[in-house]
Amino acid sequence: MENSFQNIKQLIKYSRGGILSKEILKTEKYSITLFCLAADTEISEHTSTKDGFIYVLEGEGVFHLAGKDIIMQKGVLITMSANAAHSLRAKANISFLLLLVGK
Repeated sequence: MENSFQNIKQLIKYSRGGILSKEILKTEKYSITLFCLAADTEISEHTSTKDGFIYVLEGEGVFHLAGKDIIMQKGVLITMSANAAHSLRAKANISFLLLLVGK
């Protein structure tokens, strides 16, 4: 992996009523993806085979993880284990980084 620099805030863009995602970095061990969801957008319940970390950059939403609702707002860090069922709903435009770890 090479050293690099990106201003993530400059990559945040919202589409009307939709979801935008941009892969920031991907290696054999982990991936980092920027997600930007327009207000009132939902991602239905699903799982991942990898451990994950979500860091909220801006906006507001609700993250449903293993039967609990977590308020998503700037600065919140959410950790989730592999195969944990999760979903989310954007109350307002929201952007976050998703880091997935594992093979």
